[in-house]
Amino acid sequence: MRLRNVKGAREAMVESTLVFDEPKEWKGRWHEVFENDHPIHIEIGMGKGRFIVEMAQTHPEINYIGIEKYSSVLIRALEKREGLELPNLYFIRMDAEEINEVFTENEVDQIYLNFSDPWPKDRHAKRRLTSTQFLARYDALLVPEGHLEFKTDNVGLFDFSLESVQEAGWELLYETRDLHHSPYMEGNVMTEYEAKFSGMGNPICKLAAMRHHSEGKEL
Repeated sequence: MRLRNVKGAREAMVESTLVFDEPKEWKGRWHEVFENDHPIHIEIGMGKGRFIVEMAQTHPEINYIGIEKYSSVLIRALEKREGLELPNLYFIRMDAEEINEVFTENEVDQIYLNFSDPWPKDRHAKRRLTSTQFLARYDALLVPEGHLEFKTDNVGLFDFSLESVQEAGWELLYETRDLHHSPYMEGNVMTEYEAKFSGMGNPICKLAAMRHHSEGKEL
């Protein structure tokens, strides 16, 4: 997808108190940002923010952090967030590969991946957010029973993700290749892409997985 450069987006990121442009200094201290000890859920690649804003509105007992690399996209999420009383939602502008420089062990309870870039070429497989390389990164920051939820309309990426979950030794909690006609639809919050693709009749795939906490893991 070619991203249109939004004039002033980068400057708005720097000026906003809702966006962490240098998040590494908060590693291990995110509960201080929210001023409570509620669970922390993160969405990696949140796009324009429809999903995470609605989640934060629906679940005030959970702290949410939306992560997005592109200022021109993140600005749209910021626009949705401004004017809303949502003390449980902040944003980070960063590349997902730096995730372990921003969160420490046992700091995150749940990760959401929605309609991630499929990186279709085989040589780019490790860049996919559901690759074993990324699952290892998530393993290092999730709580012992930490969950991952992933949605996509890309069947090839979904097949790859199922293989990665198995290869990484995670426990697959459920999978569906037609979310909107499945028992897992209850409580589902749609993203912009999901609304668009399902509206076109494209089935949405979803999986949920839980990391196996390794006993005797050194802290």
